[in-house]
Amino acid sequence: MKKIIIAIDGHSSCGKSTMAKQLAKEIGYVYVDTGAMYRAVTLYAMRNGMYPDEGIKEDALKAAVDAGKIQIGFKFNAETGRPDTYLNGEKVEDEIRQMDVSNRVSPVAALPFVRALLTEQQQAMGKEKGIVMDGRDIGTAVFPQAELKVFVTASSRVRAQRRFDELMGKAKTQAERDALNYDEILKNVEERDYIDSHREVAPLRQAEDAIVLDNSQLTREEQSAWLLERYKETVAKC
Repeated sequence: MKKIIIAIDGHSSCGKSTMAKQLAKEIGYVYVDTGAMYRAVTLYAMRNGMYPDEGIKEDALKAAVDAGKIQIGFKFNAETGRPDTYLNGEKVEDEIRQMDVSNRVSPVAALPFVRALLTEQQQAMGKEKGIVMDGRDIGTAVFPQAELKVFVTASSRVRAQRRFDELMGKAKTQAERDALNYDEILKNVEERDYIDSHREVAPLRQAEDAIVLDNSQLTREEQSAWLLERYKETVAKC
């Protein structure tokens, strides 16, 4: 069967990664979470004093990027059945999902030199096809030639609740659970929507030939079934 490129774009916390991971697992494709890559760069900046409260130190971050000091990779986790994100050889999958990173990732993702670096890496990953990649600009900037493009959306309140539930499930202590605030998460979701849609380089937008899925009222199982059918239809036409 011919291998294709599957590009899944959409707003933050709309379930793109869950759908993409499940599809890749079912059809034996490689899965790449591009959002995790931008989160990893953000974490690097935070750890190295390049992202204080007053904003990003762009020159310092660009110097680190140009010097090749930020290496991002993925390793399959047999226990979860999904890939974990690694930053310079260190597993950071849990750390990059925390709210302090979520609150800072969109400005980092808007930097042209960061997008150029990660877009090049992402294109290299998909050279042999047989890949499912999700993000904000996969179908418009990274793989405009993708055979299957999906644009996923849901209401901001539904997405905030999903994110809240996800973080609550990952919290290991009562203190971590008590620190979670739905209104703060909703604000973060709405702010990221605005920044992602208005950045100068590769803004979030629906590709003209993308299939739109509003999954506000769908279960994970229904979403996965819908996406698998779109994949089968696309491959049958190739």
